[in-house]
Amino acid sequence: MKLVQIFGVKNSSAARAAERFFKERGVPIQYVDLKQKALAPGEIKRFIDKYKLSSMFDVESKEYEASGLKYMRMSESDLLAKIEKEPKLLKLPLVRHANLVSIGHDEESWKAMAAALKEAARK
Repeated sequence: MKLVQIFGVKNSSAARAAERFFKERGVPIQYVDLKQKALAPGEIKRFIDKYKLSSMFDVESKEYEASGLKYMRMSESDLLAKIEKEPKLLKLPLVRHANLVSIGHDEESWKAMAAALKEAARK
């Protein structure tokens, strides 16, 4: 993969920050608006493998509180279905380059992705 994928929603300030971060460094990106295209099961698994599913939720968001998830116990498949319907429940953005993934505003991970991409371009 010769680019960074950013999964977010258009009105997410954190997703816009990730987009700006990579563009300022000349790193090619693919922005995936989760309101228009849901995460594929294999894609979400990449993030779950590194972070537990429960840690991917933005527990501070209005959407999380309104959904009632704070008080409910749900199976992983039910949680995944909820994410698909309302991506704002996630800590956005989800960012990926090859096997490197990050959730939320994580500039250290973004720097590692940018460096890995530049290293791969040199080869």
